[in-house]
Amino acid sequence: MNKPISRRDFLKVSGVLTAGLPLFHQSSLTSAGFTNLTKDNKGKKRLRVAHITDIHYIPGDIWDVPQERFLKALADIHHLKPKVNVIFNTGDTIFDSLDSDMDWTQYQWDAFNQIMAAKCSLPVYHCIGNHDVWGWAYQNTDPTIVNDPLFGKAMAVQKLSLPGRYYSFDLGGWHFIMLDSMQPPEVEEPFTCYIGKLDEEQFEWLTQELNAIQDKPICILSHIPLLCACEYYDGDNETPDYWKVPAAWMHIDSRRTRNLFLEHPNVKLCLSGHAHQQEELSYLKVKYLNDGAICGAWWEGAYLDFPPGYVIIDLYDDGSCTSEFVVY
Repeated sequence: MNKPISRRDFLKVSGVLTAGLPLFHQSSLTSAGFTNLTKDNKGKKRLRVAHITDIHYIPGDIWDVPQERFLKALADIHHLKPKVNVIFNTGDTIFDSLDSDMDWTQYQWDAFNQIMAAKCSLPVYHCIGNHDVWGWAYQNTDPTIVNDPLFGKAMAVQKLSLPGRYYSFDLGGWHFIMLDSMQPPEVEEPFTCYIGKLDEEQFEWLTQELNAIQDKPICILSHIPLLCACEYYDGDNETPDYWKVPAAWMHIDSRRTRNLFLEHPNVKLCLSGHAHQQEELSYLKVKYLNDGAICGAWWEGAYLDFPPGYVIIDLYDDGSCTSEFVVY
């Protein structure tokens, strides 16, 4: 088997792959309350979530493999028993828009939304991923795109019908907070135009959200992990004296969110993607699930021994949860 593409290599070649490509359902937010939740054998109400992430969808007329396999994953989710109530998607929905022009970016989004409208009957809630941010790298090719009202995250907000780049909602007795992980780096980075971090406006909003919600368990979703261990192995990150994990791979403000969560013991769960690896961490009574990738190694098989998959999470009204990685 060929060695799978590394994250650094993918960031360098994603613009090359999209060069020369043709230029050319909206899964909508729902406020369904799910009052008919199933119960487990102990009588606890259960909200069943399919957590998908890192689809990196490519239209079927460009490459048939991503479409066929994504359709397989959707069908798998829809036929699970017990039934899934809702899908959470934590970003990198389309293959890439960081280093893409308007036409190719629109084409990817439109193809994804057509698939979802035709093949997904479940409500879907989305986070924005780094590859869903339009033009942050492409502005080096066309500086005028910064004046487009859809530049940056606005394109994804529009195409996914989001209320904003970050938002919250209640579902099945839980409070869910969808974060925007991506911020421009404070110093120029060699391979990326973003880092994992909350801007000040968003951090203040998150603080107010946590202060306001005292009577429900809270689940926080982000594209880039707030905390993870697996990214230590995602490349040659060892030096003779220390490990180095780039700020583009895990939130650089993780210490700040750690301290905030200590003040709010009803923060029970954090879900993320980005790493294309699946892991479960328990730290200071918060469970962190970093849940693999629908596309695996960008549709080229397994990534760092993790095959393409998604995670089923059962959330209970007492604040507990269980999870299972599913290789579809």
